[in-house]
Amino acid sequence: MIVYVGLGSNLGDRGAQIRAALDQLGALPGTIVAAVSSVYETAPIGAVEQPWFLNAVARLETELEPRQLLWNLLRIEHALGRERRQLRGPRVIDLDLLLADDLVLDEPGLRLPHPELVNRAFVLVPLTELDPMLVHPETGETMLRHLSRLGSSQVVRPALGQSG
Repeated sequence: MIVYVGLGSNLGDRGAQIRAALDQLGALPGTIVAAVSSVYETAPIGAVEQPWFLNAVARLETELEPRQLLWNLLRIEHALGRERRQLRGPRVIDLDLLLADDLVLDEPGLRLPHPELVNRAFVLVPLTELDPMLVHPETGETMLRHLSRLGSSQVVRPALGQSG
């Protein structure tokens, strides 16, 4: 199964957190990190005052089912020190399961594709870098088309040095 995972961090050494998460993703059973986008610096979304994020997207080849993978993403977040204290608040690491092949799922705690995917330039920019013609399984449109709809309303810029 081909899956895409969004990675983000805005606390501590952000670049090191993303690298550590990628290492742990690659260590999952039956999983290979096939490609990783560039790292981007992005403005936080929401009313909470917080530092800017580093974001990237990884393409994985995995034998894990989406629910198993989600469980492992949460486990990795916890192992790297993520504490869920505030909705859309600052975080050491954030791992989001974005897409899994062309699956469309709506289960308690697991929706695929990720429900906010088409509204987030910080995910669409690195996702289209990996595959500009990737098609959203529900809309039938490319991620590049969804990104073009967002215009310049969200700041996403290449990260220089890709660290803290």
